[in-house]
Amino acid sequence: MSNAAQRIEEIRGALGSDLVILGHHYQHDSVIQHCDLTGDSLELARKVANLSARYIVFCGVFFMGEAAALLVEPEQKVFMPDRTASCTMSEMAPGPLVGNVMDWLKSSGKTIIPLTYVNSSAAVKGIVGANGGATCTSANAEIMLQWCMGRGDAVFFLPDKNLALNTANTLALPDSLRMVLDIRKGGSNIQPDVVREKQLLIWPGCCSIHAARFKVRQIEEARVKHPDCTVIVHPECTPEVVQASDVSGSTSTIIRYCEDAPAGATIYIGTEINLVERLVQRYAGEKNIVPLAHSACQNMAKNTEDKLADLLADIAEAHEKGTPTKAEPVTVDPGTAANARSSLERMLEACA
Repeated sequence: MSNAAQRIEEIRGALGSDLVILGHHYQHDSVIQHCDLTGDSLELARKVANLSARYIVFCGVFFMGEAAALLVEPEQKVFMPDRTASCTMSEMAPGPLVGNVMDWLKSSGKTIIPLTYVNSSAAVKGIVGANGGATCTSANAEIMLQWCMGRGDAVFFLPDKNLALNTANTLALPDSLRMVLDIRKGGSNIQPDVVREKQLLIWPGCCSIHAARFKVRQIEEARVKHPDCTVIVHPECTPEVVQASDVSGSTSTIIRYCEDAPAGATIYIGTEINLVERLVQRYAGEKNIVPLAHSACQNMAKNTEDKLADLLADIAEAHEKGTPTKAEPVTVDPGTAANARSSLERMLEACA
């Protein structure tokens, strides 16, 4: 056991039920081994809402820490091992620009219900919540898109273009009713008369891990190498990759698929490499799990075992002395928090 691992386990024992550590599936094994709870975005949001611990440490990227901070009680504090662990997709939809585009869309005269992927800032979730919208995850995007479609004339889906298109394909929404928005010039390029003809209005963002690194040719090569293989990819991949695969689903769907697959199955997986390598190890000698490509999220990797140990040491010292922590907890300003929380709570209620 490393020195950092020993420190972490000692502090976990000392703080007991006052501490809970959560980790997203894309964290490295050296971090995951210390987590009390693991999951995808939907699972972790559900778990956070029911925690009673005073200190909640979230090992993931910053929008996840913000979402956790929105769902806990005032006396609870949310911390992250590295607050600079951002998300490129989230950063593609800055709050002020989203607000401008929302205003342009509403000028069409239609009732536009916004739906934001959880991979977005609290500021964006606040805009969505204030306009009667909700959040979604890759696990429930289909449910939440239908939820929004039942409440207005059109849905404004952001920030992931690929998740929006793949979900629309699942729901058989015609191409003629979809539109990827031109968000240049603060949204002023959007033509209200064109908006009136559409039911799904899509922000042009994407995930640099899934959209750029997984290709149809990789799937074709996998099928040549293993004709009986199954290919499962994350729905943040392009529609072309999703259509060429056998299954598309969230990280939890991928995990369940591997668990349910028969012994001897060969499964190629297109998602972040930490999860894939964990599944490779879990089913070694029983099932042949293969990464479709090596695709690592550098932001997820910012949370390390050493940083986790340092953060917990700070929390433990402050707890013992009854003083504030040196580490800054994740907070959301009150003006944004209420509406952002509403967007999350609508999702949790709709998917209860």
